Amino acid sequence: MRLYIGLDVSLAKTAICVISEHGEIFKEAEATRDPEILARWLGDLAHDIAAIGLEAGPMSQWLHRGLAELGLDAVLMETRQVKGALKAMPIKTDRRDAEGIARLLHPGWFRPVHCKSVSAQETRAILGARKAIQQNMIALEMSLRGLLRNFGLKVGAISRGKFEARIRELADDNLMLETAIEPMLRARAALRQELAILEKQVRQLAQDDPVCLRLMTMPGIGAVVALTFRAAVDDLTRFRSSKRVGPWVGLTPSRNQSSERDVTGGITKAGDVNLRRALCQAATVMMNRGRSTWLRTWGAQLARRRGRKIAMVALARRIAVILHRIWVDGTVFQPDAAPNTAW
Repeated sequence: MRLYIGLDVSLAKTAICVISEHGEIFKEAEATRDPEILARWLGDLAHDIAAIGLEAGPMSQWLHRGLAELGLDAVLMETRQVKGALKAMPIKTDRRDAEGIARLLHPGWFRPVHCKSVSAQETRAILGARKAIQQNMIALEMSLRGLLRNFGLKVGAISRGKFEARIRELADDNLMLETAIEPMLRARAALRQELAILEKQVRQLAQDDPVCLRLMTMPGIGAVVALTFRAAVDDLTRFRSSKRVGPWVGLTPSRNQSSERDVTGGITKAGDVNLRRALCQAATVMMNRGRSTWLRTWGAQLARRRGRKIAMVALARRIAVILHRIWVDGTVFQPDAAPNTAW
């Protein structure tokens, strides 16, 4: 008898549901999230395991890799599809979620998700730490601006290097304000120092990676965008064609068609949100400050016909396609080359 096994992974435990090839629940249990314990439990079933599935998430990548190392062929399932299917269940528990995942496995109504390599996850961890520190530093700056605004003091447009001096200047001769801003300025200084260290490490990572060096030959693509693209794609053979990268990252229009209704909406926003934001930022830099290339000219022409927002999204999508092509071909960006209509 062939069995389909659904795993609902949480921080403390993993809910397991096993259904038979006839759709009947064969066995249910709970176990720790340790791959070896799970593999031992699955090995005691003494039946042919057709598929093991778990919803894609932070813990599931680690568990999937551990099961694969132990010889168990597990599959990561797309989060959107799993959540959409589980919404139909009136009662939500870990046990029911595991059952829902197993029932999705049975007919094959799911989309498999690529499990990223360890190196890609390590790169994403560094980029995530950089982003978290940067966001906290910006939040402190905005808090300082808001604090002083209550007293009619306006910081105004100022560079990062002169920000601290400007804050001290505005709070001068006010003991209570100085008491309030000092710990915030010290925290900002510490965050800024750590951010500078991470920025240096990110640039070094990009310089040491030959793929990132080729990607950065395109105007607007810096170390952060190159590393984000490299880590998100991870395995370039995942795409049969470079044109598939645009829909995968969620930069193609959504569509809702039924009978006589056919509505084309905004972009789908599927896939990696960090990569999508990085590509949109690269497109914005290219359109506003990049040097003259055939790609920038194409974006400018599109902006005149359709508007800057649509042109920015279209340019971001085309950047993703060209970056993948550069990676596949082992070439560099040619700013004066005639555009390839296949892209």
